[in-house]
Amino acid sequence: MIGKVSAAMVQHRHVVLMLGLLVASVNVAAVGFVPTFGQRLFFPLLFLTLAVLVLALITMGIRPAYFVVQPQIPALATPAPAWKVFIALGFLAPASASIGAVVRSTRAGIASTFDMLANIPWFVLIVLLLVEAWRGYGVQLHPYGIRQRWALGSLTVPWEALPAAQIPPGVDRPSRLRMTIAEPQLVRRRGIPWSRKSLRTDNIDAGFLAAAIRHYVCHPEHRAAIGNQDEYERLLAELPDRDGRRDAGDDS
Repeated sequence: MIGKVSAAMVQHRHVVLMLGLLVASVNVAAVGFVPTFGQRLFFPLLFLTLAVLVLALITMGIRPAYFVVQPQIPALATPAPAWKVFIALGFLAPASASIGAVVRSTRAGIASTFDMLANIPWFVLIVLLLVEAWRGYGVQLHPYGIRQRWALGSLTVPWEALPAAQIPPGVDRPSRLRMTIAEPQLVRRRGIPWSRKSLRTDNIDAGFLAAAIRHYVCHPEHRAAIGNQDEYERLLAELPDRDGRRDAGDDS
């Protein structure tokens, strides 16, 4: 059941996030201009916030062993994580209430500079969460190498750098996959990369990702076809058996 909810949330995340922004906008207006209506919205939004945050915690444990084929890029991408969508929705309600309170204080002429500055972190946090949830950033395997993106930067590791991803011993479901890179001077970083020597595995089975990377490092003749559905099928046949096997197309 949770798996189906997670998959539906990922597939329709743009619509869900737009609805969340609409509800947040209504809450800002209610708190800022019609306080009695804002009070009526408090408990329903509180319940909704708690519900989506609980779902976020539950879906954080879902680590599927498949890639999303993106032939238009081309790339094999880790699936967009549902928990990021739930987290973004969970923070929209308190953020909108806080911003609405500043609006009300401003209209009453009692808002201070501190009140304004105190809401800047809310705004920055919400923007980052929404961008991450909307774009579904993660790890992509390209014909030229591995790319990891998030809202503030990216890390690109060419196959020629000979990356090796290993699961730490004793860790069953790691949230990151550390890499050793034989040719670090080939690595490219832009902005503020999420990490310099590890890949996020909070939305994919770490063993599956490590095996795929190992395969393309050892078989350069197959790299040019990455992002092709036939190549993906060939890759699945080459990799070790895994639980939750599933093929997926482009979800962007």
